[in-house]
Amino acid sequence: MHRFFVESIQEEVLLEGEEFLHAKNVLRICEGEEVVLLDNSAYEYTAVVTQVGKKSLSLHVLGRKISDKEPKTKVCLLFGYLKNADKNEFIVQKAVELGVSEIVAFSSRYSSAYMNENKLERLNKVAKEAAKQCGRSTFPKVVYGELKGALEAASAYENKLFACEFATASEVSMEKMQGSTALVVGSEGGFSAEEAELAAAMGYRRISLGKRILRAETAAIALSSIVLYALGELR
Repeated sequence: MHRFFVESIQEEVLLEGEEFLHAKNVLRICEGEEVVLLDNSAYEYTAVVTQVGKKSLSLHVLGRKISDKEPKTKVCLLFGYLKNADKNEFIVQKAVELGVSEIVAFSSRYSSAYMNENKLERLNKVAKEAAKQCGRSTFPKVVYGELKGALEAASAYENKLFACEFATASEVSMEKMQGSTALVVGSEGGFSAEEAELAAAMGYRRISLGKRILRAETAAIALSSIVLYALGELR
């Protein structure tokens, strides 16, 4: 069944805005058709379309169930915002599919890309669409800030990993990790020594992704995949 996000769910629901336009004009949803409604919680709601209007769909909720697609362990991906918009969207899309629970884009000393409200809105739209496509009931809201603020935002995570291109060895074994985990991957310019020291002072452990220099988008998805597998989310 087709899946749609709505603000809140009661017995009777109106589907409006972009979700309505997609349902009516692209999917050609008709009266009597059953769909799945999502309110960015752990639940999925089955509903039937009772009326197709000019600006909204009316739906009657039939029941709900707990989603079995959400990760049991939280992973937060902090990535340096990139110049190429498509690469940023790629990172967000694949992170959501893999099971990342929080996404933070940041600027750092060697960043050369700039965020604005439209770009951030676009990334959140990508996150929502990726969640629907892969069967999740929630999508992580993408937020943006300076590196220091981003590191502070993930301070409560049990494991904090800092992917550093000049790290000669990993300070922690990813294969044996348990518990919530924050991952930090830099932008095209990498990190300065001062930024690496700041992260270390805030409890982030340096890790290496091998002897080859990876593109920023490759590093973000590779690290997310490794950690989510280690935590049992891809098994």
